[in-house]
Amino acid sequence: MPDPSVISLVPIAITLALSIYTRNVIIGLFSGVFTGVLMLYGVNPLIGLSTMITAHILPELTDSYNAGVLVLLALIGGFVALMEHSGGGAAFAKSVNAWVKSKVQAQLATWISGITIFFSDLGTPLIIGPIFRPLTDRLGVSRQKLAFIIDSTASPVAILIPFIGWGVYIMSLMNQEFTALNLEQNEFSAFIRTIPFQFYAWLAIALVPLLAFLKIDFGPMEKAEHVAQSRTLSASIENNSLTSANKTFAHPNAKPVLVWAPLCGMALVLCLLLLPLGFPVQQVSGETFRASLSTAYFSAATLLIALMGSLRVKPVLQSIDIYLKGMAGITTVAVTLILAWALSDLSRELGTSAYVSSVAQAAVPGWLLAAVVFLLAAIISFAIGSSWGTFAIMFPLVIPATVAVNAPLYVCMGAVLSGGLFGDHSSPISETTILSSTGANCAQIEHFRTQLPYALLNGLLSLIAFIVAGTTRLDLTLLGVLTFQAILLICIAKIK
Repeated sequence: MPDPSVISLVPIAITLALSIYTRNVIIGLFSGVFTGVLMLYGVNPLIGLSTMITAHILPELTDSYNAGVLVLLALIGGFVALMEHSGGGAAFAKSVNAWVKSKVQAQLATWISGITIFFSDLGTPLIIGPIFRPLTDRLGVSRQKLAFIIDSTASPVAILIPFIGWGVYIMSLMNQEFTALNLEQNEFSAFIRTIPFQFYAWLAIALVPLLAFLKIDFGPMEKAEHVAQSRTLSASIENNSLTSANKTFAHPNAKPVLVWAPLCGMALVLCLLLLPLGFPVQQVSGETFRASLSTAYFSAATLLIALMGSLRVKPVLQSIDIYLKGMAGITTVAVTLILAWALSDLSRELGTSAYVSSVAQAAVPGWLLAAVVFLLAAIISFAIGSSWGTFAIMFPLVIPATVAVNAPLYVCMGAVLSGGLFGDHSSPISETTILSSTGANCAQIEHFRTQLPYALLNGLLSLIAFIVAGTTRLDLTLLGVLTFQAILLICIAKIK
């Protein structure tokens, strides 16, 4: 391994630069890996490409842990595709509409539905938006506010759940670093212990009901709400809806059972497989957990296919076709993961982790590291418009640095996740921004500018929380920052 120096940062720098320039994380990661290979093995591009495939890509694919993760992600992708095409999400949302009579109730119903339909952060906006849009239009909730609620219940909810695609992806990145550093850490337990330190996600979720109950807004959102409240919606606005989304995610025969029955079935299978092993009181291996989760997802998909056939929503063969296409749809995620794993290994060979750790030891005290990590992750995520890409870049740097300076590990990992989510929420080019504005049928720039003050407020509170948590290492920091958020909004409401 070369002596750690600033030169070891070149692959990471190229990854960042090209990810930002092309708005494509895969291009950035591929270029970073290729550059690292050339630095290690010589500048011949043909030999470099061959070496990259044989020495760094194929080993990641043949690793038993990595293979298990990819299989699980494929099963999750198939299940999510089935859920989205079952119409169950739309049926559930419509059932909630029955008791909605006021503007406050409309916001809360949208919020509850977004949390309940947690299985796909990218599918949720296109399920919730078209269903609740006529209702929120009628009750005077702006399209911008609808997009904000959708965005606050998509990725902020998904990032907290260990058994969907987000959790599996994050745990795989954690495990890569734990293994390299010989840390006696179970990635599932580590993820669970990181949840109380995902401050931005909790603040984003909590902000929606607070604003609704207190009946306040500020910044551009306040003006948008006044306009929506005062105007009478024309028929043209009512008709300007995403009919394609409605056709995709709604069906006249669909019932809410298509949502809750497969999820209950999944939970039952997990209990049958894991409870005899002492879970959750006793720790189970990551391999056992992934195998159980894979079995649960496959069982839930089988049940969902049977329900869709019995309700005449989709024929069985058509449902199977949707399932297989959903499995194939995780290709982008799989490629991102493989390249992230390869870049992590190359960075260690180049001494990148050792160099970053030495710089952190010299320049950043342990109590401040989480706050610095949060800001860096937010900047990267804002620039590239991808929280997942940010996680892939940051975890290989942050976990070794955290160990080197004896900083609180779970707080710093929470800072990576919160920073990535904050930057993604604040970015006009992120997928969640685009899909939330699409689902609410409002202009993308309108969603960006009306949500930004709320994102900045939660970002500032998160930064303060990471400084406190970095010093105290207390899980109760979450309760404190949520309480402070509520008190702050109550004060704003009284001033207004």
